Amino acid sequence: MKVLVVYCHPVAESFCAAMRDAALRGLARAGHETRLLDLYAEEFEPRLSRAERIVYQDEVRNAASVADHVAHLQWAEGLVFVFPTWWYGLPAMLKGWFDRVWLPGVAFHMPESGKVIRPGMTHIRALAGITSCGSPWWWAKWVGEPHRRIIMRGLGALCRRGCTRVWMTLYEMDTASASKRERHLRRIEARMARFA
Repeated sequence: MKVLVVYCHPVAESFCAAMRDAALRGLARAGHETRLLDLYAEEFEPRLSRAERIVYQDEVRNAASVADHVAHLQWAEGLVFVFPTWWYGLPAMLKGWFDRVWLPGVAFHMPESGKVIRPGMTHIRALAGITSCGSPWWWAKWVGEPHRRIIMRGLGALCRRGCTRVWMTLYEMDTASASKRERHLRRIEARMARFA
């Protein structure tokens, strides 16, 4: 399977980078073909510009400024997002990537009168979110994990019906022992080796 790994963290030595590497090892073990998209390393501009918003619904012109990212998205059969949880949600960089790249005509098709949007990502058959969170699991659940809902429900609804969905979080990241972190990395690698 062709898997696009979208990574979002500004610090090269972060635990998030270790999670990314564990995911890539697991995917390689399973023989998947991968591409890594490192949003910070490439200095992705997350702000939707005025010009982009004006042509947002124009499926002929709306992807011009992010054509390379759209090409990666259309190439993929699986998507893995690796990022930290900040303020219960996605880093602004990743949210901006969704705003600018998951466009009408790419990720979905605008609804006809009285109907709902139609999925455009039916080539995606597996979807994963891998993150860390400073809060304990019960607090994250109480808050409602908005980032999980965005990826698993919102984006997942645009993918193939029956798409495999995987969510992996290391809770209480700030106080996690080295052994707890290592166990989490092993779980990521093992799960990504079965990703499909």
